[in-house]
Amino acid sequence: MIPRAAMLGSKNTNDTNSQGGMNIRLKSIRVSSNRDPFLLVQNSYLASTKYSTTMLPKYKRVLLKLSGEALLGDQRNGDPFDPKIIEQYANEIKQVSDLGVQIAIVIGGGNIYRGMNEADSGIERAHGDYMGMLATMINAMAIQAMLEKIGVYTRLQSAINMEQVAEPYIRRKALRHLEKGRVVIFGAGTGNPYFTTDTAGSLRAIEMKADVILKGTRVDGVYDSDPEKNPAAVKFNKISFQDCISKNLKVMDMTAFTLCMENKLPIIVFDMNQPGNLLRVVQGAEVGTLVG
Repeated sequence: MIPRAAMLGSKNTNDTNSQGGMNIRLKSIRVSSNRDPFLLVQNSYLASTKYSTTMLPKYKRVLLKLSGEALLGDQRNGDPFDPKIIEQYANEIKQVSDLGVQIAIVIGGGNIYRGMNEADSGIERAHGDYMGMLATMINAMAIQAMLEKIGVYTRLQSAINMEQVAEPYIRRKALRHLEKGRVVIFGAGTGNPYFTTDTAGSLRAIEMKADVILKGTRVDGVYDSDPEKNPAAVKFNKISFQDCISKNLKVMDMTAFTLCMENKLPIIVFDMNQPGNLLRVVQGAEVGTLVG
């Protein structure tokens, strides 16, 4: 018979057993089916003597927007992505997921295919955009494979039907996956031509009720000009949506940016290729630029 104190919903009790001359204290924990899993993980994290409270995550649910071109890393040998970069990203995502943070991911496809001028390529815009959606699915599958290799449970959802490799995008199902602690990867953009993956990221973040969009790029924030071209460019630690518009700063495309502004969804732009940055951002450190 199971002791009453060990049953779910029982009051906290302390039982002390002796084993090999050593006292072992067993403490039952009251569990309720409607408790927030984020809080359960946080409480466990607080109870651990290995970590201090300053390392607790600031955000409960985030959407990570990754650039497809960032997957190239420093290599330029013709491969669409650098396996070392994908492994680094996966390990950083796992670190954050282990804190109990719910993570959704949207990734671009610019490392494989980027829309070109119709007059130059002979490919009409809508057709080219669908090609780009397939490129995002290749990147999403690569990230998924690496995450699962290191023990992270994931689900890949596609905005266009690909039953053999991904679930169709269903909002309520995606929310349930997040609540269960799975990393949800959204592929194929919005499923519609003429919309960028930045717009897909903003849309999915709003639908998933994310606390923030984390835009991982190759630069460490938002500058008044391109820092790769202008060494004297000035970085903003924090800037409002209106100031971004008035200064004509290209944080995201205007459709994506307007979605965030109208729904009061903050954006943090940071350098994803700097090891440890993702964890620091989630913990609330002043990394990158906060737009909001």
